[in-house]
Amino acid sequence: MVQEKQSDRQQRLDNFLQAVEAAQKLQDDIIKYGLDAAHLYCDDVDGDWLDTWGEDEDEQQSFVELVINFLQSDDLVAVRVRKQLKDKPLKEIAVELEKCLNLSEEEDQIFAVKNVLADSFTVSETTRGISNEIDEIELLDLAEELLEKLAEMWK
Repeated sequence: MVQEKQSDRQQRLDNFLQAVEAAQKLQDDIIKYGLDAAHLYCDDVDGDWLDTWGEDEDEQQSFVELVINFLQSDDLVAVRVRKQLKDKPLKEIAVELEKCLNLSEEEDQIFAVKNVLADSFTVSETTRGISNEIDEIELLDLAEELLEKLAEMWK
């Protein structure tokens, strides 16, 4: 166990020293080459990234609009979501759901969507135990169904 702690500390120290060396090399390159040092560290410095800046935001906006349209529809999942989130603005819901889809793991996505749905969910103090568990299961089922619908739109 002591050996394990020492090797872990040594590994962290080695990682730190590598980071310091990389920072020193970057500083030396900037001093040596000036602004041209950017070519050493960035692949597409001269590309059209500045011209295309913000195009991803247009795609995001259109997805948010798709989700809003879905939430306004008569789809059973959309109706249940609207009922669950009551007075929350559809645009705000759509933005939050889009963030959930950006998570890498499907399980993380499901629980993030469940948390969005549970945001306005309140349980009175008199309803506890089995009733609360059923509500949690229903929320999780709704989150899974909603995630399936969103995944279809995301494609």
